[in-house]
Amino acid sequence: MGYVSAVPLSPNADAPESGAGRRTVAVALLLGALGATVVLLASGRVWARGSAAVGGGSLPLTADGRAVTGLPAALAIVGLAALVAVFAVRGRGRLLVSALLALSGLGAALSAVAAADDRRALDERAAVATADTAARVVELSHTAWPYITAAGAALILLAGLLALRFGRSWPAMGGRYERDGSPRRRTPAPVDPDRPEDLWKALDRGEDPTG
Repeated sequence: MGYVSAVPLSPNADAPESGAGRRTVAVALLLGALGATVVLLASGRVWARGSAAVGGGSLPLTADGRAVTGLPAALAIVGLAALVAVFAVRGRGRLLVSALLALSGLGAALSAVAAADDRRALDERAAVATADTAARVVELSHTAWPYITAAGAALILLAGLLALRFGRSWPAMGGRYERDGSPRRRTPAPVDPDRPEDLWKALDRGEDPTG
């Protein structure tokens, strides 16, 4: 008579994937926070330089990233909010927030690169400096800060992609404090029969002070 040995399935069969997902929490937080910091700092740096002809000389002009385009900094703030919100929601909500995180990084990167050779901000400053609406900036040059901004935005994008891939196994904030919906059992407060005020309080709570 033959015997068939049954191999019990481990309840932690998906532990490697779950463990990998949990290890990515710190990586995603680091990438998202670092990327947003880089974008916000780089957006405040000088992106373009030039000069405007005033009288017989020239007036040097500069424009920082926020003057050229405010979109990368705004999307970095959105990304930070989404990064925090990822841990505050679960299920489909977490998937949507993770997608928002990734899209904010992608949008910030694309907008920074698109504005890397922009001249409108300096042209506007040249028009103000010369009181001539037709004035244009001359000796225009651009710095590397738009591309540094885009690199920071790429980190936000990576954080969003990690959240999309592993976010389902990440913990949620305040999960240990959530109630399971079952009624909580209250322990009746002790009643001293010699104290009338305790008797009245027990009656107000719907308790039987004589039981």
